[in-house]
Amino acid sequence: MNISSIVVQTVPKFLDEVVKSLKECEVCDYHLHDEKGRIIITIEGNGVKEELEKLRVIEAIAHVVSADMQMAYSEDELDEHMEVLNNADAVPKMLNEDDIDPSHILYRGDLKGKDMERFAEQFDGEK
Repeated sequence: MNISSIVVQTVPKFLDEVVKSLKECEVCDYHLHDEKGRIIITIEGNGVKEELEKLRVIEAIAHVVSADMQMAYSEDELDEHMEVLNNADAVPKMLNEDDIDPSHILYRGDLKGKDMERFAEQFDGEK
C-alpha cells in the first residue's frame, strides 16, 4: 500500500468549489486548506500506477491550478528495508575479532541512501 500527500493549488475565489469537488471525488482524503488556495489531501494506492491515476483525476478537477505529490510512503518498501536491518548483525563480524588490523577497516561514510543488504554482505566479507 502506498500513501502520498498532495498539495493542490487553486485561486482563492474558487477555493470552496475545489474543496467541495475534492471531498466528493472519492479518490482522495481532504485534510485542510488555507485562504491562499492551498489544499492538503492524501491518496492511497496499491502501487505508483494507481496513485498516478488518482492524481490525474485530481488534476482534471475544474479550477485546480496544480496538484503535486509532496511526501510518499510505501509500506512494501519499508518492510523490505526493515527486514534487511532486522537480519543484519548490529556489529560487523570483523569488528569482533581481536586480531584485526585497524588499518584494514574502511570508513564508508554515513549509511543514508545506501543499499543496506549489499553493504552488509561486503562488510561481512572483508577480513
